[in-house]
Amino acid sequence: MGRILSIHSYRGGTGKSNVTANLAWLLARRGKRVAVLDTDLQSPGVHMVLGLDRERLTFTLTDFLFGNCEIEEAAYDLTRDLEVEGEGALFLLPSRMTVEAISRVIAQGYDAGRLGDHFDDLIAALGLDVLLLDTHPGLNRETMLSTSVSDLLLILLRPDVQDFHGTAVILKVAQALNVGRTLMLANKVSQSTALGSLRDSIQSTFGADLVGLLPLSDEMATLGSRGLFARRFPGHPISVELESVTTRLLAELER
Repeated sequence: MGRILSIHSYRGGTGKSNVTANLAWLLARRGKRVAVLDTDLQSPGVHMVLGLDRERLTFTLTDFLFGNCEIEEAAYDLTRDLEVEGEGALFLLPSRMTVEAISRVIAQGYDAGRLGDHFDDLIAALGLDVLLLDTHPGLNRETMLSTSVSDLLLILLRPDVQDFHGTAVILKVAQALNVGRTLMLANKVSQSTALGSLRDSIQSTFGADLVGLLPLSDEMATLGSRGLFARRFPGHPISVELESVTTRLLAELER
């Protein structure tokens, strides 16, 4: 049975969708069958990083949540598009990026229980090894309920006072919900930062393992979510660190 990995952050702008998309691609290239759910229904964006053409869209995760399709009908196979070879596969379940759909989610919310109840169906239908949830940032009922069924929670944060404070709150909520093992990943770390001190600070503050430190990068900013960074810049320090994070996540998920 496939494992569920949620990727979450206290606030937007941490690079969560970029990290989620790149990790999904790296996992698929290692022979895993992976699907990404864009559960950030209010501000979806992972489809841009993965290069899904909106003209291909028939059904989306938003349609499933409002009862208009089965969950597997919202899955799009990007394996060939992203040149994943061998036994690996990469699927995306995007959210609908229209004013009407986003306004409806904001006004009505959605049934997170319906989503969680169908994770096993999706895993079985697609033969998944890993189901990745790209969450809506912050603390809200739907996100925390979805996260609560995860086998592993990866929290992104920046070396920033607001992120430290908010992440501490998220960890307390995750613990109260008995979320599976939690790991930390720091992003947009300045090159002038003392990495050893930052690592010690994060691990002592949160009591959770830090799996990586992703540097602040002009190349990432210039790319602007127009594609997979690890695919475009395979030798870049960010890509090398993401490969290391992928190795650690696989070890955790295969426990």
